[in-house]
Amino acid sequence: MASVTAGVTTGADRGHVPALEVIGLTKTYSVGKVGKPKVVHALTDVDLTVGRKEILGLVGESGSGKSTFARTVAYLERPTSGTVKLNGAQVPARPSQAEMRAHRHQVQMVFQDPYTSLDPLHKVRYAVSRPMQALAGVPRDLRRQRLEEVLAQVGLVPPADFLNRYPYQLSGGQRQRVGIARALAAQPSLLLADEPTSMLDVSIRLNIMNLLLDLRESRSLSMLFVTHDLAGASYMADRMAIMYAGHVVEFGPAADVMGEPRHPYTQLLRRAAPDPASQFGRDVRFEAGGDPPDLTEPPQGCPFAARCARARSDCRAALPEWRQVSPGHQVRCVLY
Repeated sequence: MASVTAGVTTGADRGHVPALEVIGLTKTYSVGKVGKPKVVHALTDVDLTVGRKEILGLVGESGSGKSTFARTVAYLERPTSGTVKLNGAQVPARPSQAEMRAHRHQVQMVFQDPYTSLDPLHKVRYAVSRPMQALAGVPRDLRRQRLEEVLAQVGLVPPADFLNRYPYQLSGGQRQRVGIARALAAQPSLLLADEPTSMLDVSIRLNIMNLLLDLRESRSLSMLFVTHDLAGASYMADRMAIMYAGHVVEFGPAADVMGEPRHPYTQLLRRAAPDPASQFGRDVRFEAGGDPPDLTEPPQGCPFAARCARARSDCRAALPEWRQVSPGHQVRCVLY
């Protein structure tokens, strides 16, 4: 795996010590209560690095493991094995309460569904001020000022109009802005944005993405942008990693992965991405044969081989090694 780690770190050299370094991250779940339980292999030996002030797009279809990766980095899920380093310091496999509080001060998530990620019984004031108190240690006499500052920064203006509202009194876009404000209130260095626009109206998705881009600059944030949308990731990200069935199968500069995808799975995602030059309303369908693998019995070789029209016998024999196809652009495929 040394070549993978080296390839990913190259994109973070500008920050020297990366904001996030994940090595060999594996996550399994036991399912079933009758007889012998089965093991779901949600993540398998994943290496990724996010540089300082870098946005890394993590792209894949539902069930690929991308949200599990984000939740494991945030330690909402405990990794089965592997190493997570934050700003060069390794996060303990079983952190103490104080270590977990320090980790969540530095790493915050923006969740996919703004309608369920906020407590309906608490006002905006509580949702945003609680991380200030519990994680960032903001003194009581400064909290009102900081509250108004962070609400204004996410576009909820005038802030005083939103402090005493309940979530049901907000639109979906406003709720997601509150979710972003809540994450920022902890003063993190790394933001994990898990499908932050997928539940929003198309008309406001771009506004939220532009907000996140502005926050990267104004707050010097590093960011993991998790999405199923290759086009959205290419708009947001400096680099992209493509995930399928718990494996990263391709990564590189966003322009290269979007402009010249190499892995057959990435090519499928690219063909399915909206094309602004195409005729409006044209119905074009792209399909892959076969079914996604059963993660309780993962295949020995390439996880995409059963659906790939270009698969060969050696694709199924063993997991392909990483191949570098251009500077910083690597693919896990025997075709290169």
